[in-house]
Amino acid sequence: MQIVPMRDLKNTVEIERLCSESGEPVFVTKNGYGRLVVMDIDYYERTMRKIDEAHLVNKGIEDYESGRVINGKKSLAKLRKKHGI
Repeated sequence: MQIVPMRDLKNTVEIERLCSESGEPVFVTKNGYGRLVVMDIDYYERTMRKIDEAHLVNKGIEDYESGRVINGKKSLAKLRKKHGI
Protein backbone atom coordinates (compact mmCIF):
# COMPACT_ATOMS: atom_id res chain seq x y z
CA MET A 1 0.00 0.00 0.00
CA GLN A 2 1.37 3.37 -1.05
CA ILE A 3 0.69 6.44 1.09
CA VAL A 4 1.80 9.90 0.01
CA PRO A 5 1.23 13.37 1.45
CA MET A 6 -1.00 15.82 -0.43
CA ARG A 7 1.96 17.98 -1.42
CA ASP A 8 3.35 15.08 -3.50
CA LEU A 9 0.37 15.28 -5.85
CA LYS A 10 2.28 18.01 -7.67
CA ASN A 11 4.52 15.28 -9.04
CA THR A 12 1.88 13.62 -11.20
CA VAL A 13 4.40 11.52 -13.12
CA GLU A 14 5.59 9.89 -9.88
CA ILE A 15 2.03 9.29 -8.65
CA GLU A 16 1.13 7.70 -11.98
CA ARG A 17 4.22 5.49 -11.77
CA LEU A 18 3.32 4.39 -8.23
CA CYS A 19 -0.22 3.47 -9.31
CA SER A 20 0.97 1.62 -12.39
CA GLU A 21 3.82 -0.31 -10.77
CA SER A 22 2.04 -1.29 -7.57
CA GLY A 23 -1.23 -2.22 -9.27
CA GLU A 24 -2.96 -0.78 -6.21
CA PRO A 25 -4.41 2.58 -5.25
CA VAL A 26 -2.25 5.31 -3.76
CA PHE A 27 -3.64 6.85 -0.59
CA VAL A 28 -3.17 10.59 -0.19
CA THR A 29 -3.02 12.17 3.25
CA LYS A 30 -3.48 15.72 4.45
CA ASN A 31 -2.20 16.61 7.91
CA GLY A 32 -1.72 12.91 8.58
CA TYR A 33 -5.30 11.91 7.73
CA GLY A 34 -6.55 10.08 4.66
CA ARG A 35 -8.16 12.44 2.15
CA LEU A 36 -7.97 10.96 -1.35
CA VAL A 37 -7.35 7.75 -3.24
CA VAL A 38 -5.67 7.80 -6.64
CA MET A 39 -5.75 4.67 -8.79
CA ASP A 40 -4.89 3.39 -12.22
CA ILE A 41 -7.90 3.13 -14.53
CA ASP A 42 -7.37 -0.63 -14.97
CA TYR A 43 -7.52 -1.14 -11.20
CA TYR A 44 -10.65 1.00 -11.02
CA GLU A 45 -12.39 -0.94 -13.80
CA ARG A 46 -11.49 -4.33 -12.24
CA THR A 47 -12.79 -3.16 -8.88
CA MET A 48 -16.04 -1.84 -10.33
CA ARG A 49 -16.56 -5.12 -12.23
CA LYS A 50 -16.11 -7.08 -8.99
CA ILE A 51 -18.59 -4.83 -7.20
CA ASP A 52 -21.14 -5.24 -10.01
CA GLU A 53 -20.70 -9.03 -9.98
CA ALA A 54 -21.13 -9.17 -6.19
CA HIS A 55 -24.27 -7.04 -6.47
CA LEU A 56 -25.75 -9.43 -9.06
CA VAL A 57 -24.93 -12.47 -6.91
CA ASN A 58 -26.56 -10.84 -3.88
CA LYS A 59 -29.63 -9.98 -5.96
CA GLY A 60 -29.85 -13.60 -7.10
CA ILE A 61 -29.63 -14.82 -3.51
CA GLU A 62 -32.39 -12.39 -2.50
CA ASP A 63 -34.57 -13.62 -5.38
CA TYR A 64 -34.02 -17.23 -4.36
CA GLU A 65 -34.74 -16.55 -0.69
CA SER A 66 -37.92 -14.62 -1.63
CA GLY A 67 -39.15 -17.41 -3.88
CA ARG A 68 -38.78 -15.37 -7.07
CA VAL A 69 -37.45 -18.34 -9.03
CA ILE A 70 -38.72 -20.63 -11.75
CA ASN A 71 -37.99 -24.24 -12.60
CA GLY A 72 -35.14 -24.29 -15.12
CA LYS A 73 -36.19 -27.40 -17.04
CA LYS A 74 -39.79 -26.23 -17.36
CA SER A 75 -38.68 -22.77 -18.42
CA LEU A 76 -36.36 -24.15 -21.13
CA ALA A 77 -39.08 -26.49 -22.40
CA LYS A 78 -41.50 -23.57 -22.60
CA LEU A 79 -38.97 -21.44 -24.55
CA ARG A 80 -38.16 -24.30 -26.92
CA LYS A 81 -41.85 -24.84 -27.62
CA LYS A 82 -42.45 -21.13 -28.13
CA HIS A 83 -39.54 -20.75 -30.58
CA GLY A 84 -39.85 -24.15 -32.25
CA ILE A 85 -36.45 -25.39 -31.16
